[in-house]
Amino acid sequence: MLIVKDLVKTYPNGTQALKGVSFEVEEGEFLAVIGLSGSGKSTLLRCINRLIEPTSGTILWNDIDITAAKGKEIRLIRRQIGMIFQQFNLVKRSSVNTNVLSGRLGYVPTFPSLLHSFSKADHERARNNLAMVGLEDKAHVRADSLSGGQQQRVGIARALMQEPKIILADEPVASLDPVLAHSILKYLEQLNKERGITVLCSLHFLDLVHRYATRAIALKDGQVVFKGLPSEIDDKQFKEIYGQDAERIEIS
Repeated sequence: MLIVKDLVKTYPNGTQALKGVSFEVEEGEFLAVIGLSGSGKSTLLRCINRLIEPTSGTILWNDIDITAAKGKEIRLIRRQIGMIFQQFNLVKRSSVNTNVLSGRLGYVPTFPSLLHSFSKADHERARNNLAMVGLEDKAHVRADSLSGGQQQRVGIARALMQEPKIILADEPVASLDPVLAHSILKYLEQLNKERGITVLCSLHFLDLVHRYATRAIALKDGQVVFKGLPSEIDDKQFKEIYGQDAERIEIS
């Protein structure tokens, strides 16, 4: 179980991105994090794996205090938390295979990691993960030669190299058209249902939330304004989350 309690993040310029955020995530859930741009979704996800340092509050994962972890301990925690980014975060000039193997760096001793040296087992794991996302034949092409949807699938394969127990997906389909959005979320759904990987995924479109998430939380101005089933987001709550002038937009 993941427990986030009273999480606060104030940036050096005084911006308070998170204001006492609290919620829980059961193992094996697909939790959607929704809200307007600037509501704190990305900050929240990045605080969970300490890519951003929280100002205060507690993040507990299976009774381990992530917020108190240091040095080797945080490295061991990050091994089990896969991260998928909106803008893919690939090394564009490197091959697809090299990008996927980089997800294994947390398991490689320091000196071999500097040389980007990986075992035969790691190379086999990379092939299997690329096959899982349908890109085995693209292993040796440059990452920047791929379409946006293909690059995001590389990001998923890279995250799987960590053998994660939880995946944090930071608006993974925001840069993609509706058809590709569904294809990416179907991969995440497959990992959630077939491998039991807990998924926290920030999303904009409510039809995607209804289709893929088992539960949702909503942020507005850094505060939680909704927790519950996607089906419980009625018109009143939609307006509370997105503002009185907002209109529902569905994508097929």
